Amino acid sequence: MRSSSEVIYERAKYAMDNGNFRNAVNYLEVLTTSFPFSNEAKQAQLDLIYTHYRSSSFEEAIDEAKQFEKENPTHPRVDYALYMRGISLFEGQHQWYHEIFDVDLTERPPSKTEEAFSVFSQLLRRYPESIYIDDATQRMIFLRNRLARYENHVAQHYLERGAYIAAINRAKYALEQYSGAPATIESLEIIAKAYNSLGMDDLAEQAESIFLANQTKDPNQTIVLEESEPWYKFW
Repeated sequence: MRSSSEVIYERAKYAMDNGNFRNAVNYLEVLTTSFPFSNEAKQAQLDLIYTHYRSSSFEEAIDEAKQFEKENPTHPRVDYALYMRGISLFEGQHQWYHEIFDVDLTERPPSKTEEAFSVFSQLLRRYPESIYIDDATQRMIFLRNRLARYENHVAQHYLERGAYIAAINRAKYALEQYSGAPATIESLEIIAKAYNSLGMDDLAEQAESIFLANQTKDPNQTIVLEESEPWYKFW
């Protein structure tokens, strides 16, 4: 005879298989609350992360993933919990109204972006053989560029207001922290303009020459090359 936990899990699984994720959440929450020590409970915790994510309840998915990691630090599926936490942070930045109202996310403080990048970094460091590595790496490339673009937005703000040193420092930060991101080409342009405005022609020319050498590259290609000294250290 099947146990109550088995029956509830079967109903949850049926709901998931049929795309009824909110209904699945209800069954899974009953299961994990009422039968926390059952054979199905651990899988139910993992399924809750997924069903919350598929229901666009990203904060709930993040909380469930954190809880699973905390309670099961040696579980073989911790990489999955980390990955789902990362993509929930990633997707949670892009709400439907952003597109409708043409919201430029690069102008917003990137706290969720930084957190998502950090979570994916943990995944790569702790579970280099995980099946989720390739997708996490691609998302990190996107996030790194998003972070660089935000720094450029702030630097451009300073530049337009005549705070040239602040603009240079912010653009330098983008170069140092997000080296290779396509958006750092714009960082060089900001630096060149700021040095020109300060009358520091030599530094402006050096920044501009690197900018011009890279602006015709594929926008998805990382820029310049790795050297013993960072390529952007011309100041």
